Amino acid sequence: MLGAAITIVGLLISWVVWRRRGAAAGLRGVAWSLVPLAAGLLGLMATVWRAVADIFGILAGLLFNPMVWAGVAIAALAAVLFVVSGVMRAKGKGVRTAQGGGEPKRGKKAAEGGAAPGLEGGGAAQDPAAQSAGGGRGKKAKAGGDDDMGDIEDLLRKHGIE
Repeated sequence: MLGAAITIVGLLISWVVWRRRGAAAGLRGVAWSLVPLAAGLLGLMATVWRAVADIFGILAGLLFNPMVWAGVAIAALAAVLFVVSGVMRAKGKGVRTAQGGGEPKRGKKAAEGGAAPGLEGGGAAQDPAAQSAGGGRGKKAKAGGDDDMGDIEDLLRKHGIE
């Protein structure tokens, strides 16, 4: 009986859809509308009804259970901590080297034993004349400053303007 009622409502909606959107959409609506009638004739409507009622009962039980909400809060906290740790890792904050020191990793050369260029105690030493003649960039450019600004600073130093 319930399957027949749902089918009639579905067929009425399908007729409206057929008139507004065309035959293809209307036929698809008719197909979906016949499914509850088929389920009713096969004796499956009672089973479907019990399954839907059980699902709503479970959801209602979860909704009013404080232990469930505590679990939701802990899961949200875990997700926030995971995202924050990923952001910290990307920025190099709170990352320790393989030796256990507190300094962040400095790149490939630091892992190979030498320091990265521009850091104290590593790389080939350049004399100040080679650096000012364009062989090297200023400290700001090495630290990740704008490349164009480094070129401008080199030109100004070349002409004796600082």
